[in-house]
Amino acid sequence: MKTSAPREPILRNHQAQARADADAVDAELAATGDGRAFERLYRTHAARIHSLVRRMIDADVADDVTQDIFVRAWEKLGTFRGEAAFGTWLHRLAINVVLGKRQGVATERRRRDDSAGALDELPTRHVTLELGIDFEEAIERLPEGARQVFVLHDIEGYRHEEIARLLGVVAGTSKSQLHHARMALRKHLER
Repeated sequence: MKTSAPREPILRNHQAQARADADAVDAELAATGDGRAFERLYRTHAARIHSLVRRMIDADVADDVTQDIFVRAWEKLGTFRGEAAFGTWLHRLAINVVLGKRQGVATERRRRDDSAGALDELPTRHVTLELGIDFEEAIERLPEGARQVFVLHDIEGYRHEEIARLLGVVAGTSKSQLHHARMALRKHLER
């Protein structure tokens, strides 16, 4: 008797396509002023966008920046052409907003210690459940450039060439920042 291959990946692909189709319909409706459609988009994507923002800039301003991103999305819905998934369009918009906030955040960062030993000041925790919290805190303490490159490359999956264009640096700088970020995080987590 032949057994069929698991259908879970096919089901996931179907669910992802259905979500993308629903997002496209909601984006079209929201672009005409339908607030309920925009609310559905917000509820679907807010957690992912907030997580991205929190990793790229200070956690204490993440709520405000996330709100700014959705305000900007509402204003720019007319530019969404549907060539990519709505989530992809929103993700790119979020990165642009975050990068636009860099100067304001840079002023705030001056209050922090961005020296090479900045992570040495953090207490280490050896309990596995707390490691995720430690890691998030360690990412937050990275110097701004290293943190942004780390998040864009290792968490969001961008290539160095894309990061270089986004941040206005050369690919070599992106690679160097990523190396420094990884070494600082490794040093912190090995304690």
